[in-house]
Order: sequence, then structure tokens, then C-alpha cells
Amino acid sequence: MMESRLFAAALAAAFFCAPASAQLRPMSDDDLSRARGQGLLAVSNSTLGGFDFTRIALDADVEMNASLRNIRLGDYRFPSREGTGADIDMPALQFGQNGSKVSITNPYFEVVYRNTGDANAPREVVGMRMGFDSIKGDVGLKVNSLSGSLLVSGVDANGQPAAIDSHADAGGGKRWDGASSLVGVRAGDASGPSRDFWISVLKSGVQFQAPSGTTQMPDTAQSGVWLNWRDKLVSLTNLPAAQVPGPVAPAVTLAAPTVSVGR
Repeated sequence: MMESRLFAAALAAAFFCAPASAQLRPMSDDDLSRARGQGLLAVSNSTLGGFDFTRIALDADVEMNASLRNIRLGDYRFPSREGTGADIDMPALQFGQNGSKVSITNPYFEVVYRNTGDANAPREVVGMRMGFDSIKGDVGLKVNSLSGSLLVSGVDANGQPAAIDSHADAGGGKRWDGASSLVGVRAGDASGPSRDFWISVLKSGVQFQAPSGTTQMPDTAQSGVWLNWRDKLVSLTNLPAAQVPGPVAPAVTLAAPTVSVGR
């Protein structure tokens, strides 16, 4: 749990802080008449599927180069699939590679409440998520296990189209190890940045809104720690070749494996 809090603090610092330098100069009355400004933070409220959402966003464009290591979130018992023992077990997450920077817009925190439908009853906090409206650039990744919804396209060693997609997981993306071959992704393409990166921490499943500027609803975030990222991601290295279906083997009954979750 301590590691989770430290990671959240580090991620928040990376999202909401960026180096800047400027030189002050006097402005004429004409300059001032053409200048417009707004508050540093933007707060908005919304409702969806029986939940209320309060978002606090830094309405800004940020460039960053940050490296986070040994990220382990959601370490709790999950007998259905213990895997590495965590919802997210990510030895490396690097925003920007080889001196490059990643561009992000509008980093935000969003708190989720259960709507009781009774104005006199206190609302229950279900959890929160953090993310940004868009991201563009190269991101290094090493993923042992992941609870979330992830889609990365690319090609295999033979130049054939290939993909890593959590939708192929029979476990619904909970403690999934199908992204272990990733080394890095390029977020965004010529048509624009990737727009649906966020990480949530929840007591129960929540359907979040469509990303800003889109109508595509994300997969429902499950309880625990959940990462969503499916928009415009291309692997920086060759992906494993798509598996060719072989002959159907006779059905065999096996005992269900015991799995442990991470924090």
C-alpha cells in the first residue's frame, strides 16, 4: 500500500509539474487588451450510470521526460488469477526515450461517487482515476502483469500485422500477462495524439465517460487498480506472430490454478 501511495504521488508530480523558464517584460495597454487568461485548475462535474464524477484538471500542455521503475499496484488476494501478485506489475514506465520528450495535455484527477438518489444521504466515494486528455510520443514499457484494457498494434518479425489486445484474454484483462513482450510504444500518429490513457483505483466496477473529443466509451473499469490505453498505440519493436489455430484437442478437465494479486 505504501508503494501505491508513493507511486501515485510520483505520478501526480510528473503530471502536474514541468520545467519552465521565462523572462518578464512590460506590456503595453494594447498588448493587455489582446491578452486573455484563465485559472490554473478547472473543476467540472458529471453523472453517468449511477455515479457522480468530479474532475480537477490542469488546463495546460506539458512536455516531460520521466522514468518510473518497479511499479507494483493493487497487491491483494485474487484467487481467480494471482499471477505476479499485483493488478499492475510494471518494472519500467518511461515517458520519453533517448532524450526525447512526451507531450501531454490537460492532466487530471477524477473522484468517483456513488449516487444515492437521496439529497439527504451522504455520497459514497467509490474511488478515483488519474490521466490526461491526450499523449503523444515514445513511451518505454515493461509489463509483467496488467489489470486493464490495452491495445497495441504493430508487425511481427515477418512484417505481418500483429497486435496485443487485452480483449483476447479469457480473464477479461484482470492480472493479464499478455503484454509481457512489449518494450515500448509510440503514442499518437499523423492524425493526432492518443486520447484515452488513465489509471483508476476503485472499490467496484465503474463505466467512465468517453475520452474528450471522442464518442468511444472505454471498457468498464474493474475494481482494484485498472489501466486503460487503447487509442493509437504502435509497438516500437516487432510483436509476436499471430498464433495459427491448430487441430482441436480433446477436452480435458483441469483444476483451477491459484493466483495472487499485487498491490
